[in-house]
Amino acid sequence: MVSVIEFIIFLLFNIYVLVYTFSYGIYEFKTNNNKFGGIFIIIFAIIVVSLSIFSILNSY
Repeated sequence: MVSVIEFIIFLLFNIYVLVYTFSYGIYEFKTNNNKFGGIFIIIFAIIVVSLSIFSILNSY
């Protein structure tokens, strides 16, 4: 069972990781001219964060 405070901390950490990964994906896209890598990093981050939020909601 997850308390509300733990859920909020977990959600804030997930948002931080998502923003950090987005910024790295944009960096790959613009600076290194690696379009496939940047798009793949962003899509993978969205999938991982959404699955982690769904998993914590199932345990709640």
